[in-house]
Amino acid sequence: MVVLIFDWGGTVMVDYANDGPMYMWEKVDYVSGMKTALLELSKKYTCCIATNADMSDTEAMIKALKRIDADKYFKNFFSSKDLGYEKPDKRFFLSITKEMDVMPVDCIMIGNSYVKDIKGAKDAGMKTIFYNEDNISGNFSDADIVISSMDKLYKSVEQIIDSA
Repeated sequence: MVVLIFDWGGTVMVDYANDGPMYMWEKVDYVSGMKTALLELSKKYTCCIATNADMSDTEAMIKALKRIDADKYFKNFFSSKDLGYEKPDKRFFLSITKEMDVMPVDCIMIGNSYVKDIKGAKDAGMKTIFYNEDNISGNFSDADIVISSMDKLYKSVEQIIDSA
């Protein structure tokens, strides 16, 4: 079983950096291309979502996802508030694998923060896809694949699985 672990804000949903929990924001949206990616990926893989959001616990994250009907794509929902660890601490990621009864090597972390999402997941033994929407230059050696558009996510996941 392959598990896809998605970061929430800035990866699945647009982070407008408003005050308060995202489910209370006036406007909420998918990151461009994410709705199509989730529709396809969730048919074939187990998808879960994990956040470090300061203002939201797991329940608040689910409320925000429901506003755009995105909750249906995820089997499991995790927040640092409930796990007791924050990204990039590898215990954050290992807690998820323990809860889901999978090995880290069977997981692909998808996130938009290189340090928090990608570095931490790689330290825990996961495969990684760095969503670098702004094409920031740098050394991203812990990312198995770097994408700048979610339109490339499905093919990137397949590429990682095919190379395993």
